[in-house]
Amino acid sequence: MEINIGINETDRKNIASGLGKLLATTYSLYLTTHAFHWNVKGPMFNTLHLMFETQYNELALAVDQIAERIRSLGFAAPGTYSEFSGLSEFGEVKGVPKAEEMIRILVQGQESVVRVARGLFALVDKVGDEPTADILTQRMQIHEKTAWMLRSLLDS
Repeated sequence: MEINIGINETDRKNIASGLGKLLATTYSLYLTTHAFHWNVKGPMFNTLHLMFETQYNELALAVDQIAERIRSLGFAAPGTYSEFSGLSEFGEVKGVPKAEEMIRILVQGQESVVRVARGLFALVDKVGDEPTADILTQRMQIHEKTAWMLRSLLDS
């Protein structure tokens, strides 16, 4: 059945494509955060272990919300590691870095998600896609705040 929500198919496709990139970047951050939760050690263990758990749980909810928005626009959401790898702005981390390096990497990941979301905002705004704009705004707020909190752990 044809979709008639006031946004033409080309614009919906472009938005869904941008959301696919956001989904992949968010999922990559989720995987990294979860792996760091499992593998962190050192004097900040308890703080980071709990913080990373809170963050990966929030990211798990976010990927579902983003994927469901892509579906609402009438397109399939990417869902494989190879698709995510090709779309993500946040690369895979090799090995197990030390705790402070984990924090730095996660700041970069949080900021990657913000940049992807912000990059899609102009198109979403132009075509009046308020539901997607709402998701993007929420994601930017959450990731900017999380990046600030992580960076705060590195300040002396």
